[in-house]
Amino acid sequence: MNFDTPIDRRGQKQTKWDRMEELFGVSPADGLAMWTADSDYPTAPCVRDALFKAAEHGVFGYSWLHDDYLNAVAWWMHNRHGWDIDTDWILTAQGLGNAIALSIDAWSDPGDSVVIFSPVYLEFSVKIKKAGRVVNECPLKRAGDTYVLDLEDAQSRLTGREKLLIWCSPQNPSGRIWTAEELRQVADFARKNNLILVSDEVHHDLVYAGEKFIPMAVAAPEAQDISVYLTAASKTFNIAGQRTGNMIIPDPELRQAIKSRLHVLDYMPAGLSVAMITAAYSPEGAAWVDAQMAHLKKNRDIFDSGISKIPGVYAMPLQSTYLAWVDFSGTGMTYEEIENRIKKTAKIAPSPGPSFGAGGETFMRFNLATQTDKVTEAVTRLQYAFRDLQ
Repeated sequence: MNFDTPIDRRGQKQTKWDRMEELFGVSPADGLAMWTADSDYPTAPCVRDALFKAAEHGVFGYSWLHDDYLNAVAWWMHNRHGWDIDTDWILTAQGLGNAIALSIDAWSDPGDSVVIFSPVYLEFSVKIKKAGRVVNECPLKRAGDTYVLDLEDAQSRLTGREKLLIWCSPQNPSGRIWTAEELRQVADFARKNNLILVSDEVHHDLVYAGEKFIPMAVAAPEAQDISVYLTAASKTFNIAGQRTGNMIIPDPELRQAIKSRLHVLDYMPAGLSVAMITAAYSPEGAAWVDAQMAHLKKNRDIFDSGISKIPGVYAMPLQSTYLAWVDFSGTGMTYEEIENRIKKTAKIAPSPGPSFGAGGETFMRFNLATQTDKVTEAVTRLQYAFRDLQ
């Protein structure tokens, strides 16, 4: 489980490195890709073994969502998150981006509004707009080094056209883990306003020692009749390119709405993806995740320590995820100048803060799921890029 073995991802037709120059103007020849949320190290050996076994067999016929997969998902949720689910609740989509799009399609019409709490994962608003719906952006409140809910303000922003609330837990981009009480408040807000609650929990496994993630379903079981829970092995095991995620839906009516759309679209999960995720959700996979979190903690600590030495720059404390949310407002610089120093001087491509909506205007998000030497190099480059402040 050596996460520091150098791996050159350039030229592999994968977005993170091979589209970096096109999207950010940073050449992969000497730049560092620290934007999109995938990792720079291989997946768990048990996942690779499942893929090798399938390849060795050599026949790639039709498959289905079989009991081995369903039981593995249920085992994982019980053992890793204290969440007991019925395997009948599990549907799959072509990744959680697709699951969000399906949810918007199933429970709203063009012109309806969808509630999100910003700053938040940029694809929420992208999916909403693509579907011809309206984004109702409710800002989170900054409280010291974290974000908190402001549901009174959110209530004042509703127009009566809202049909869904897309929720992010753990919070992306800040890595904030919501408390059980906060989750209940969100569920109550959704019920009060007749909203379907879609809880995106894709980063739920990436939790640092001493922290505890609570699934929405565990915190607010009384809201199961209005809730859709989205989970995936994609971020946890660095298999996002396999495009498979779970929609766990306890309510039969809500579940049937998605099953009907999947049937119309003639969707079935890919056999290799099912095999890989079945292998991931196992004791061997769990041990690998624990080792990964120890590696990410090392990277987080190195990054935070280095960033803290740049006056006016602050990394919000990460409780979960491998995505550092860094505030540059204390430098007094414009966003354009901050971006120029990071991309042109430091030659780093992070995710731009403004793309996460209100509250992200002075931020950048840096992906730390890489070799430790790359994190150390990134810190050195950032300190150099802002050396006149030191």
